[in-house]
Amino acid sequence: MKTDILEIARVQVLDEGRGLDAAQALECLTLPDDRLPDLLALAHEVRMKWCGPEVEVEGIVSLKTGGCPEDCHFCSQSGQFSSPVRAAWLDIPSLVKAAVETAATGATEFCIVAAVRGPDRRLMDQVREGVRAIREAVEINVACSLGMLTQAQVDELAEMGVHRYNHNLETARSHFPRVVTTHTWEERWETCLMVREAGMELCCGGIVGMGETPEQRAEFAAQLGELAPDEVPLNFLNPRPGTPFADHPLVDGAEALKTIATFRLALPRTILRYAGGRELTLGDLGTREGMLGGINAVIVGNYLTTLGRAPERDLELLADLKMPIKALSQTL
Repeated sequence: MKTDILEIARVQVLDEGRGLDAAQALECLTLPDDRLPDLLALAHEVRMKWCGPEVEVEGIVSLKTGGCPEDCHFCSQSGQFSSPVRAAWLDIPSLVKAAVETAATGATEFCIVAAVRGPDRRLMDQVREGVRAIREAVEINVACSLGMLTQAQVDELAEMGVHRYNHNLETARSHFPRVVTTHTWEERWETCLMVREAGMELCCGGIVGMGETPEQRAEFAAQLGELAPDEVPLNFLNPRPGTPFADHPLVDGAEALKTIATFRLALPRTILRYAGGRELTLGDLGTREGMLGGINAVIVGNYLTTLGRAPERDLELLADLKMPIKALSQTL
C-alpha cells in the first residue's frame, strides 16, 4: 500500500527540514478537497517549526509605472497591450512619503519597483537618490525590483545598501514561453543567481492561475526550491483588462489554499508572502486560512496597478491570530 504523502511530508519536511520535490508536490496539489484541512495544518506546523510565528510586513510603490517594452501576458504595465495603465514616474519626495507611511504600519520592508526590462542609467541614479532619501527619513529595509540586471548593476545595488532584490520567475520553466516571449526564463534565472552571489537577499516567486497545469505548478515549486530564495511572493492572477490573460478565470479558493500549503512544504525555511490577487481569490476567510496554512509574510495596502486590502484589516488579522510582526533588522 502506498504511503500517504502527508505522512511522508511529516517526516521529510517537518522533522528533517527537506522540501518536497516536484512529484511529491504534485501529490499534495491533487489531494481531494476533504484532505485540505490536514494539508493546511501540516503546512502551518512546518512554518512554525522552521520559520517561527513572526510575520514580515512589506509595502511596495512603483517608481516607474507602465510603458514597459516586455510582453508579460498578465501585466497591464506592458506598452504592447491596450490596457489603461500609462507610463508615469514618481518623484523622490513622494517615494519617501510612501516609505514613511509604510513604516508606520509596522512594516520592515519597502520595495521600490519599476516597470522596465532592466534599469538604465537614469533609473539607477533615481534609485540611488531614493534609497539615500529614504534612509535619511525612516528606518526601514529598502528592496528593489527593477527587472533583469547586469553584473555591474547587481554590484551597484549591493553597494547602495539595497537589502533585497525581487525578480520573479513568474511560472515554471516549461510554461514560461506561453506567458512571456520577449525574454526567457533563463535570463530571469541568471539575474537571480547574480543577486544571491552578491550577498543581497533574493525575493523570487510568481503568479498562480496563468493556465499552468498542476504538474507545472509542482515543477515551479521544485524549481524555486532549487533556487532557494529568501522570500517567495505568491500572487494569484487578477485578470487585467487589455492583456492577453484578461479572460482567464480566477483560481478556485480551495485550489489556491492547496497551492499555498504545497509551496510551504516545498520551501520549509522560506518567507512565503501573500501578494497580489488574494483578495479576489480567497476573500477574508480564505486569507485567514492561508495565514494558518504556511504564509508568514504579507504585502499591506495596494499593489502596483491593483487595489489590495486596507493595511488595518491585515494588521487586525495578525493581532487576532497572535502572530507578531517581525521587528526591523538590527543590522541596519
